Amino acid sequence: MARRIDVIGAGGVRLAAWEFGDPPKSDPAKDVPKQNGLLQQDVPKQAAAGRTASPQSGGPGEPERAPGVLLLHGLMGRASHWASTARWLSERHRAVALDQRGHGQSDKPPRASYTREAYVEDAEAALEQLGLGPAVLIGHAMGALTAWQLAAKRPDLVRGVIICDMRASALGAASQREWEDWFKAWPVPFATLADVRKWFGEDDPWVERPNPARGEFYAEVMQESPDGWRPVFDPEQMLESRETWVYDAHWEELTQVECPALVVRGLDGELGRAEAQEMVRVLPRGQYAEVADAGHLVHYDQPDAWRGAVEPFLDTVLTDLTG
Repeated sequence: MARRIDVIGAGGVRLAAWEFGDPPKSDPAKDVPKQNGLLQQDVPKQAAAGRTASPQSGGPGEPERAPGVLLLHGLMGRASHWASTARWLSERHRAVALDQRGHGQSDKPPRASYTREAYVEDAEAALEQLGLGPAVLIGHAMGALTAWQLAAKRPDLVRGVIICDMRASALGAASQREWEDWFKAWPVPFATLADVRKWFGEDDPWVERPNPARGEFYAEVMQESPDGWRPVFDPEQMLESRETWVYDAHWEELTQVECPALVVRGLDGELGRAEAQEMVRVLPRGQYAEVADAGHLVHYDQPDAWRGAVEPFLDTVLTDLTG
């Protein structure tokens, strides 16, 4: 089970964080309770505002705390997309996945800021209010950018970063226009979740070959409305969020990441091998991993291979912590 803890982010935006407990004995990817894609809390939510970070080693007579991990989803994603990863992480870490502003069960104020600074400050607030830091940040796509930007800003809060399929290069205006057109092509509302799975897994023009995992990924970000199934997020807010990074390159921020960092790409993902290896070269303590038979949704496409790629890195960070 996962329990919900509220965090107060930049500008007072309420964010839903999900802390995963002891791992189940059976397949964790199948055991997370969901209702319309939402994680169900097993304890009442707690107001985390005002809580401050505490050291991960207890004081005299106090038990040592498990090292923290904060999982940050990509654009349009949600914390529950990390369920399988968070379950095995929770064997040795305190694993928390964050619904970022505008996503999942976090607030989506129409006039809130959706800048890079706001997303980074939200993750910073989560680490501090939940007492996770110094933590390993694991981010996918936009969440990975947030992770390395926070690591550059607050090295005291971050002991390691895993960057999953996020480019450091500027994507440009053409990319943003493609996304605008793509959102307009969505046949919303969808009559059923089966229709969601079929469109995103087979019929979407961006799908080169049938991809059931992609269909499931998008089914998880839909909610039922009176006229059918619609996304839990506002597409305009997603475009606004994306606009704050697509026109800029982010190489300089990579050079400022002092902690160990692992760059992971799916063989068929959006991050090319040459760019990924250049990111590793630029990172002061960069490492590289590649997952075969995976696209952009590496951790969702191939959860076992994803674990095999990132667990050795986490083991090293954990060894450095305890050694």
